[in-house]
Amino acid sequence: MSGSGDPARVVIDANGIDTLIAILAKRGYEVLGPVRRDGAIVHEPIASTDDLPRGWIDEQRGGHYRLKQEGDAYFAYTVGPSSWKRVLHPPRQPLWRSEIRDGEVAIEAASVDTQRRALIGVRACELAAIAVQDRVFLEGPYQDRHYAARRAGLFIVAVNCGRAVETCFCVSMDTGPEARAGFDIALTEIANGRFVATAGSDDGAARLAELPTRPAEPSELDAAAAAIETAAGQMTRTLETEGLPDLLTSNPDHPRWDDVAQRCLNCANCTMVCPTCFCTDVEEVNDLDGGGAARVQQWASCFTTDFTYLHGGGAVRDSVRSRYRQWMTHKLATWHDQFGTSGCVGCGRCIAWCPVGIDITEEAAAMRGARGGG
Repeated sequence: MSGSGDPARVVIDANGIDTLIAILAKRGYEVLGPVRRDGAIVHEPIASTDDLPRGWIDEQRGGHYRLKQEGDAYFAYTVGPSSWKRVLHPPRQPLWRSEIRDGEVAIEAASVDTQRRALIGVRACELAAIAVQDRVFLEGPYQDRHYAARRAGLFIVAVNCGRAVETCFCVSMDTGPEARAGFDIALTEIANGRFVATAGSDDGAARLAELPTRPAEPSELDAAAAAIETAAGQMTRTLETEGLPDLLTSNPDHPRWDDVAQRCLNCANCTMVCPTCFCTDVEEVNDLDGGGAARVQQWASCFTTDFTYLHGGGAVRDSVRSRYRQWMTHKLATWHDQFGTSGCVGCGRCIAWCPVGIDITEEAAAMRGARGGG
């Protein structure tokens, strides 16, 4: 993305989106979007709007995620278990490989992925998550070259939310439900398969200019605004962020840590579905014939005992209590110290995909001595 595009809003239909997908594919982009697979909405390559989960919505609450058919909207779902993190920061990333050649050891760094990708259907909270990961991988003293290469070739089509589920709380995190920055084109779905579209970059404006569009009528702009307001009004969960970092860091022995530890299964689901968690481990994989080896970076989680294992000393955080406290305190407090922002974007995935429905908003409210959740 580059620059800031024409803010004028136009209307396109599904045929216009098909044209956009075709144009992006012709320009060398791998086009990824939401598809329905194995009972969930995930992100995979798409060729047209026929691949989108039209007429499917999601039900989400603590420890619960289900899809059901309702209506005929293309983007009526909220977020699924798979975030766009898998595209930019994949679960497994080769770092280098060594081989024995003519009796000598040769080491080659893994090449970066220069494939350009277009992401269709990115939600506002997910844009915020990408911005958070940009800070982690690009803005510090050491840049992740693999992330940087994938990020450089990105074209983002955002979709503003027209509905929310029980686990959403992006309003209280100021990350949604309307996309405000970080996209090339933003769409708001209104009735009869129409979308109000706006450009967020020069590239986005150029692509919109290639599509069959017409200026949005006042009634259509009102419908788009009403859809976003509906999503915001449906949110019942909130996370009070004022003073939260100090509250968490100053209460390492709060009894609530013991309470949540009795329920937490240490499964690490919350970190795997979180769009901002970035912890990794490095694994060395040897060829069976002994001719070479590879070093591979893979996702890790602070919920596993091995994550803080020190040689000769055991695990630093050897209890469920200490591991949950580490995750929540880092996510909502010390992340600010490291990256100048919260590590939470209010997507609610950690609530829905926790097998026992542990709710980060409820835990934060309990630390304040108030009743939380929704």
